[in-house]
Amino acid sequence: MKNNSTADIGQKKDRKQWVLFITGLIAIIIGVSILGFFGVRKIYREYQKQKLMRENPVVEIADLKIKAPILEGTDNKTISRAVGHFIGTGDFGKGNYCIAGHSSTIYKEYFNNLKKIKVGMEITLYDKQKNSYVYAVTDSFIVDPDETWVLDDFGDNRITVITCTDDGKQRQVVVGKMLN
Repeated sequence: MKNNSTADIGQKKDRKQWVLFITGLIAIIIGVSILGFFGVRKIYREYQKQKLMRENPVVEIADLKIKAPILEGTDNKTISRAVGHFIGTGDFGKGNYCIAGHSSTIYKEYFNNLKKIKVGMEITLYDKQKNSYVYAVTDSFIVDPDETWVLDDFGDNRITVITCTDDGKQRQVVVGKMLN
């Protein structure tokens, strides 16, 4: 009888080890799958960003590690993919070139660091041919969403960058004047 009892204990131990092994294996497979999904998603998003930057104008604020493609329009679909140019405002190096982008982790996060902007930092625009237009930041301030006067032409060559404040209730506005 002792041998049967020892054999039963051995079988139970083997079964328990087998169950733990299978459970561990399943956990590893699920973990690798989740990491793989998010990794592939991040790689795809980066690929899309690089493609947009090759094919479109780009804004760069090197000091803040901001570099984003610019598309025409400021509707939600546009600024969920890139930074949007307000249609009817200036052009590269001419007038008040106004752009807007999200500073939210929900979208492309392009302007998350904009709150760290300082007067004197440079903002560089690259048109589709990758010609550069350099602006020096002269001002940064907060306005209410209905204060559209920031889009007006002020008779000089400037860039106006607009994003939401952290709570989303107001807008941060950054103005840069073109360097000659």
